[in-house]
Amino acid sequence: MTAMVDVVVIGAGPTGLTAAGDLARAGRSVVVLEKWPTPNPASRAFATMARTLEVLDARGLADGVLASGHRAPRVSLFAGAQIDLTQLDSPYRFVLVTPQTTIDRALAHYAQSQGADIRRGVEVVALRQDADGVTVTARPHDDPSHEITWRARYAVGADGAHSTVRKILGAEFPGRTVLSSLVLADVKLAAGPTGGGLTVGSTRDVLGFLAPYDRHDPDGSWYRAMVWDRHHQVADEVPADRAEINGVLVRAFPTDPGLVDVSWTSRFHCDERQVPQYRHGRVFLAGDAAHVHSPMGGQGMNTGIQDAANLAWKIDAVLAGADDALLDTYHAERHPIGRRVLRQSGAIARGITLHPRVARFLRNLLAPRLLRIPKVRDTVAGSFAGTGLRYTGAGAIGTRATQIPLAEGRLTELLRTPGFVLVRERGAPPVEGFDGQQAERGDDGPAVLVRPDGYVAWTGDSADRSAWTAALPLSASECGCRR
Repeated sequence: MTAMVDVVVIGAGPTGLTAAGDLARAGRSVVVLEKWPTPNPASRAFATMARTLEVLDARGLADGVLASGHRAPRVSLFAGAQIDLTQLDSPYRFVLVTPQTTIDRALAHYAQSQGADIRRGVEVVALRQDADGVTVTARPHDDPSHEITWRARYAVGADGAHSTVRKILGAEFPGRTVLSSLVLADVKLAAGPTGGGLTVGSTRDVLGFLAPYDRHDPDGSWYRAMVWDRHHQVADEVPADRAEINGVLVRAFPTDPGLVDVSWTSRFHCDERQVPQYRHGRVFLAGDAAHVHSPMGGQGMNTGIQDAANLAWKIDAVLAGADDALLDTYHAERHPIGRRVLRQSGAIARGITLHPRVARFLRNLLAPRLLRIPKVRDTVAGSFAGTGLRYTGAGAIGTRATQIPLAEGRLTELLRTPGFVLVRERGAPPVEGFDGQQAERGDDGPAVLVRPDGYVAWTGDSADRSAWTAALPLSASECGCRR
């Protein structure tokens, strides 16, 4: 027997759960298929950026995750160079350091509370698509002789760097390995870095990175560590021990941080790879299934969540009758962002692990000076935090709308209801014929039509009905605000 749903999401990580939650919130039937029977208790990702916190706030999740994390306003790189987030044009002027498991739990609750059906321990073994939909076949781990089939209008492959969906599609994943034998670990330190931020220490041969956790520990001594030794390159399967981690930390930082305990480790290698196309007919790749990169920028989970936020509302709109071409804009908008993240994360990795003495000297001389120039500081911080990234468009079109002040409330609160939001000029009366959320600006800017993912679709005069109607993917009567 084949089950019928609107969308099948493969993968119950942050990307898949965001897509599933958004689609279910919009009234779509969604099943999530996850091959692992239980959530992964380990966390590779640990940094939640400002733009992702804005996305989570638009789903009512930000306050919950903020309660359990550490807020790092700066990232210390080398020779006094810092990425300063305190001037961000966002309510969240910091990196939230919290295990990915915290984000996973919040998004799983969100997806389930909206009505998404999450099936764990179910592995996809086949996927076929035709002109009308997608057929997905999976096998339960506890009964591998049994197959379950789902029929959907669309499918989202969010099943990670080793994506089964990507392999079934035959999609290329070009790129190369950047660093090998990186070790992640949760460590307790006697004398961690001061300043409350994320801290990088490096020499020509080793790299150490420390991010403070808030585990309600009275002495605040637990950190997520990442270490790398140029002269100790081993396979991912080789366990990391206390001596290796301590040896790198002692050499990487000016003073010995005093390793007290190690609770978890994971050795891995990092690649720079990206699929040439995010859309394959009725199947879409998102998150690590579409792009992987160096962990140095802390961008992986964040980019995946934002992929999902971009894609989900477009699938919903097309299911409601919008032109199928709207789905092509997912690739058009998110592929360049993914490429930029690859380059940015790779540049950080290469900059930190420079080996030639002259190159390191020039880096240490120039980087701190450049990052103290306000325009450079804010551009780098905005790109790092995701608040400075935008989609193609003239003027404000394609920029995030979160920073627009409202006469009452916040835009992210309005975005918790699916659909477009029309923000009128200050003092302008409510617009007739727009059935979605409306608000009034708190400043003297123009009217703005905001997409469900929080980006500006149009600006102008709110009385010009034909103009803002033309910017909607559906007819004026539906307008993505029908719920």
